[in-house]
Amino acid sequence: MSRRIRQQRPGEGRAARRRAGRRIFAWGVAVAAHVLVGVLVLQALPKPLEVFEPSAVIVDLVPRPPPPAPPVPAPEKPAPQPAPERAATPAHKAAPAKPAARPVHLAIRAPAPRSLPTPPARPVEAPTELSAADVAGATTAGSGAGSGGSGSGGGGRCDMVRRLQEALRRDARVQAAVADAHRAAGGRGAAIMVWNGDWVRSGDEEGKGLASVRQAIAVDVAFAPQACRAEPVSGLVLISLNDAPGSAKLALGAGHWRWSDLLFAR
Repeated sequence: MSRRIRQQRPGEGRAARRRAGRRIFAWGVAVAAHVLVGVLVLQALPKPLEVFEPSAVIVDLVPRPPPPAPPVPAPEKPAPQPAPERAATPAHKAAPAKPAARPVHLAIRAPAPRSLPTPPARPVEAPTELSAADVAGATTAGSGAGSGGSGSGGGGRCDMVRRLQEALRRDARVQAAVADAHRAAGGRGAAIMVWNGDWVRSGDEEGKGLASVRQAIAVDVAFAPQACRAEPVSGLVLISLNDAPGSAKLALGAGHWRWSDLLFAR
């Protein structure tokens, strides 16, 4: 039999070994990739929840008292030494015991409080009254210069006496204050002086003059026209608060003055 024996070429063995190595390397890479994918899949799976049971802790709400300290032994006192006995002789007798000194108690008396001097009471000043002779010739409402007007400034000169008289008659506080002042003065119906270049103190009221009268006069003069405030006046002005006989009257003025002087009086 004739068989053809195939002879191996020199380079075919090395090529076969290379192909076998490549197959082994490829299979190793594939196996490693599958293992890696499996590990990643296992890690991505949710882990079971772990139940944590805390252990019980015992807490003392009341602090425990500290243990008592051991008693400290008291120091021992030395025993008193007996005094040497002296032979009792007639020449040396024991001296008699002196009585104890009695404490002396000193009684300290506080000085009597001195009475403070009380200030003398301020005398109550009676309202300044003017007699009928004093007010004779005084300017009244509707008399003297300016009697044709009512104090408005129109139609000639002003009648400031009438203007003030009408304003004071409408003011209940002024009526009450003047009535009290007349009773304090004895109720004789004389005119009470309220301004003589300065407000006159009346009775026991604080400040000068009757407060309600002073305020009412100042307000009415302040709202009067400029020509009326600048009108010159000579002597006294008499204001009657009622038309009845013996009614209360107020007097103001001294020498030559103007109505605006009432606004600048202290």
